[in-house]
Amino acid sequence: MFRRITENDWELYRHYVDVFYHTDVVNAPVPEENYRATFDEMLRSDAYVKGYIFECDATPCGFVLLSKTFSQEAGGVSVTIEEIYIDPEYRSRGLATEFFDWLKAQPGIMRLRLEVEDYNEGAKRLYERMGFELLPYLQMVIDKQRQGSGSS
Repeated sequence: MFRRITENDWELYRHYVDVFYHTDVVNAPVPEENYRATFDEMLRSDAYVKGYIFECDATPCGFVLLSKTFSQEAGGVSVTIEEIYIDPEYRSRGLATEFFDWLKAQPGIMRLRLEVEDYNEGAKRLYERMGFELLPYLQMVIDKQRQGSGSS
């Protein structure tokens, strides 16, 4: 089971994002002000980002964060699963599968995309079972937060 994040979920969201960014499946922690900016954007509009809380028997047990773009290559909306985390004791209960099945069935979404660390074999197996395929190219990025945003 899952539900949209609401304004009352700040502490729960902050907790799960903090746990996620302090696991070995991410490259580096993210500043807490980024958590707040994302949360505020989710509440402001769903044009760029949506968040959901996973629940099992009405008990919160994780979260998922989605972002959205339009892809000419895919012929429509592309949704990126930015972050997904389920508490270890609630894994293997079908929560992620239920969410991805629901997401794949949403009208207008032409592509689902996610990133996974190469060494995260369990996640890669799960995503492959759900139909995800490896892309044959690398991603590149300019991250202004890490470079500093000033110019010379």
